[in-house]
Amino acid sequence: MTPSGHLDTDACYRAVQSRDRRFDGVFYTAVRTTGIYCRPSCPARTPAPANVTFHATAASAHAAGYRACKRCLPDATPGSPEWDVAADVAGRAMRLIADGLVDREGVDGLARRVGYTPRHLGRLLTQELGATPLALARARRAQTARILLETTDLAVTDVAFAAGFASVRQFNETVREVYDASPSLLRGRRRSPRDGRPSGSLAMRLAVRTPFAGGRLLDFLAYHLVPGVEVAAPACYARTLDLPHGPGTVRLRLEDLPPAAGTGFVEAEFWLADLRDTAAASERVRRLLDADCDPGAVDAHLGADPVLGELVRATPGLRVPGQVDGDETAVRTVIGQQVSVTGARTVAGRIVAAHGHPVDSPVPGLTHLFPDAATLAGVDPETLPMPRARGRALVGLASALARGEVVLDRGPDRDDVRRALLALPGIGPWTADYVAMRALGHPDVFLPTDLAVRRVLSGLAAGGSEPDPHSWRPWRSYALMHLWNPLMPPTPTPDNHPAAAPRPAKET
Repeated sequence: MTPSGHLDTDACYRAVQSRDRRFDGVFYTAVRTTGIYCRPSCPARTPAPANVTFHATAASAHAAGYRACKRCLPDATPGSPEWDVAADVAGRAMRLIADGLVDREGVDGLARRVGYTPRHLGRLLTQELGATPLALARARRAQTARILLETTDLAVTDVAFAAGFASVRQFNETVREVYDASPSLLRGRRRSPRDGRPSGSLAMRLAVRTPFAGGRLLDFLAYHLVPGVEVAAPACYARTLDLPHGPGTVRLRLEDLPPAAGTGFVEAEFWLADLRDTAAASERVRRLLDADCDPGAVDAHLGADPVLGELVRATPGLRVPGQVDGDETAVRTVIGQQVSVTGARTVAGRIVAAHGHPVDSPVPGLTHLFPDAATLAGVDPETLPMPRARGRALVGLASALARGEVVLDRGPDRDDVRRALLALPGIGPWTADYVAMRALGHPDVFLPTDLAVRRVLSGLAAGGSEPDPHSWRPWRSYALMHLWNPLMPPTPTPDNHPAAAPRPAKET
């Protein structure tokens, strides 16, 4: 097998020649004569075709003996959008590896989550991505280590374990091999001081493709926020995180990013009870941001539609809001069945106050973690502040989640998850599909029975063009967001809102 795997070599080289930023993170260019690998948009001189190979992942380039380019930082890119579009075994495994599953449960744990034997999974990932699960996890640890070295004041030993390495020696060897630099040298490259940032915080810049409609993403999150778990203010969103080793908090600065940059960055500030959760926290927030979306492809396809085109052009780079916890998303979806958004927020807030785990957060207004599935599974449905049938559905869903009968971590096959959800009492197609869109990152979900969608479509049809949702494939989830977008109120602007905070220092 060639390192290019399923990549089209001629198409990849044309992208490198044009320095097309849309392909950053989709593949990597390795140059034999220099021994380094780059992102397609690297400003260095374009190498001769005979001197390059192409790799689907940074780990594949590492395994072939190449070092990361110090000029374009190829690992500081969003992931491939194909992982969510195809949702095949390789894509699902990559999501779990990015979440740190291999560090926590090993390759055997990863294989169990995707339903394969470890040996077969290794063969499959090597064929599709050019690297084994361990190599992919190692590349992820190296990237996390570089970010922490360049953007925090953590001791080097703390960085090693926060990035997921088992020992400082392993950490030193990996960093030197991947970046051709010692950890201390990487730390010396930091581009900005901490600027008085509070002790215990980690500031990162999370890569997203542009354009990025951060303002409208914020409006969606603010409209649906649960008191105690989330707070929002203009340009700021913060929430608690239930992570593998303990609680955490994240505060994001969400603003519109123009298309010119190709790759933009969302500023994030984390507070973690355990630094081993660094990779999981950043990956889950990236899911929330829909960071790996290719807005150019989505907007080009939907913008050409006679019905949707005007909406798409009005809000380029609109994202599908993801989630930081699939179980939470499913429970909140059931809470919101057949009630207004405002009513659902009130009910969810009461459930959080009664059953959520209290936490100390540096952001005022954040007081609890959302209750986990095991806790809700033990609640008497009669005591929940909702109709009895919906209360029973919620507890039934929580029980299935707690027992592992339904798993919403993007590891299982989406169709299997949908069937498992529909088998539960009180869970219908709208609920199952909405969960697939937000919890599983499904880019091609449409909700034809949604009342708001039907109302907007009726208005668009009155303009003379008949909507054809089938033509919006494979981006119907984004079409759905464009239909909802005009109905979304702007984020409230109260003075001295607890989510508001000084702008964090810029990071790399």
